[in-house]
Amino acid sequence: MSVHDDLTSVQRCLDDLNRSVGRLEKQLGSGGLEMRRVRTDAEHLRESVALLRAAAATPATQNRPELVTISDTPYDPALWTDSDDEGLGARDRHAP
Repeated sequence: MSVHDDLTSVQRCLDDLNRSVGRLEKQLGSGGLEMRRVRTDAEHLRESVALLRAAAATPATQNRPELVTISDTPYDPALWTDSDDEGLGARDRHAP
């Protein structure tokens, strides 16, 4: 199956779940914490599938960041002359 077919199948299952939750709400009432939690979870699933569908619709090359080449040549030692060694302090000073 393709991703589109899988997402369509998941959407159908979520539609069935939504209908079942609606029937349960009619029978049990929508005031209880458990019923609200089930309704909220079903809505979160619906939102997540919508996000997956949107992500699947965009080409994968747009989601990847541009690669930056970092040179293997060493840095100029003059960059580090007045810097502190992390956790050790400056080279010519002593800790109290």
